[in-house]
Amino acid sequence: MTTPEVLFVCVHNAGRSQMAAALLDHHAAGRVTVRSAGSAPADTINPAVTAVMSELGLDLSREFPKPLTTEAVRAADVVITMGCGDACPVFPGKRYLDWQVDDPAGQGIDAVRPIRDDIDQRVRALLDELVSTSA
Repeated sequence: MTTPEVLFVCVHNAGRSQMAAALLDHHAAGRVTVRSAGSAPADTINPAVTAVMSELGLDLSREFPKPLTTEAVRAADVVITMGCGDACPVFPGKRYLDWQVDDPAGQGIDAVRPIRDDIDQRVRALLDELVSTSA
């Protein structure tokens, strides 16, 4: 059985998609391949995002915003968009989900924590689904 691959996409790849990728990678413990990208990547990851993730013991200090590529979408089994609109290429046979999640850009740590927790719940549900269907 092949390992499912998930791609999280948002505009800047500096907040939501980085949190989602780190959370899924952590919870999946190698059972899922995880990537993230942005349709217009920022220069750095949002510092409030880095801070709220470190509260969970997840270190994003070595992560950086990555550009969305056709190859990344083609390689993924599931593509989850988080506010990138029509910028994401669509390929037949892929599963696409659009998660309406608040944007942490410009928000303080207290505002970013509930966004992180919302993403964490969604990621855990996705993982349960992916692991049960690939078993």
